[in-house]
Amino acid sequence: MMKLCRGLMAVTCLLLAACPSKRVEETPVKEPSFVKSDWQTLPEWTQVGLASSLEALSAECVSLKRKEQWQQICAEASLLDISNNEALRLFFETHFTPWQLRNDDGSDQGLITGYYEPLLYGSREKSERYRFPVYGVPDDLLIIDLAELYPQLKGMRLRGRVEGKRVVPYHDRAAIDSKHAPEGKEILWVDDEIGLFFLQVQGSGRIQLPDGSIVKLGYANQNGHPYNSIGKRLVEMGEMTVDQASMQSIRQWGVDHPERLKELLYSNPSYVFFREMPDSLKSAVGAMGVPLTAGYSMAVDRRTIPLGMPVYLSTTWPNSEAPLNRLMLAQDVGGAIKGTIRGDFFWGFGAEAGKNAGSMKQQGRMWVFFPHGFTPTLKTASR
Repeated sequence: MMKLCRGLMAVTCLLLAACPSKRVEETPVKEPSFVKSDWQTLPEWTQVGLASSLEALSAECVSLKRKEQWQQICAEASLLDISNNEALRLFFETHFTPWQLRNDDGSDQGLITGYYEPLLYGSREKSERYRFPVYGVPDDLLIIDLAELYPQLKGMRLRGRVEGKRVVPYHDRAAIDSKHAPEGKEILWVDDEIGLFFLQVQGSGRIQLPDGSIVKLGYANQNGHPYNSIGKRLVEMGEMTVDQASMQSIRQWGVDHPERLKELLYSNPSYVFFREMPDSLKSAVGAMGVPLTAGYSMAVDRRTIPLGMPVYLSTTWPNSEAPLNRLMLAQDVGGAIKGTIRGDFFWGFGAEAGKNAGSMKQQGRMWVFFPHGFTPTLKTASR
């Protein structure tokens, strides 16, 4: 029994980093924070269009309206005339207070990237052309909700598999791609290996079948391994500079070095499993379970920003210094989206969306709109 307790405590310590060794010195450390702000500090707040922002908010009200603090907000949102931008701005100012995010060093900027729904070409049957499988969730993938053992670990889960009498990590990308493929879980087969990798990074996408019909895919689960950026790996290998690293340049590298592609892909052990989505969906579905709004939905680190919150983003357009100031909705999460001021801008579906998403690597500031009377706190320091 004591050994089991120690084992569980060790897992908890690894997850929470809460078992420190002796400290050499007691130096006070600043924590990331929310700073109460005012509307005048938001760049271009009085000029930005808010119609699409309200539509994104209204979509998530399907679930948010069950919460007491959102009931009146969602009720009034449904009555607004979206063509009256002044009324929309007054609505947000009446119900919310902007809180600016600050890093632990006091700075107010962080990384803003982009994602989208890619289009791939595939088939229900494996063939010489369509030979790269898109998998559903394997039967042996085990998900352990740690909150059942430790309530303070709410929202934290372990993924693994049973081996004999032990729970061990699930197979990584290299193993799944070779001797531990989840046979019988193939949803589709596609013709583009690096395209399939990017599909997993994006978390959703569409597959066009030989007859022209489209299958929509959404995120179902993940193997539990951490996400490692292959762009960062290429920079470390000296294959490109940080400024050159983009989805387009990574794809071209794969085309130019087919014999080294698998080695590069395997440097990211994370693997995403999919599920088919209804044809009726107009867009990818985010972590809140509602369709995302192109250009107005964003993936965030939910340890910092609760899902559903309006987030005023001040950044620049991809590959540009032109200002991009917009009221977004925090409606999604991502394996690589970790940090206090960290966002992933959803660009939608199609080639133009892919171009913007693939080249977006901007610095940005964030103000989170919390309902009046609510004082935000960070759940954990995101470092």
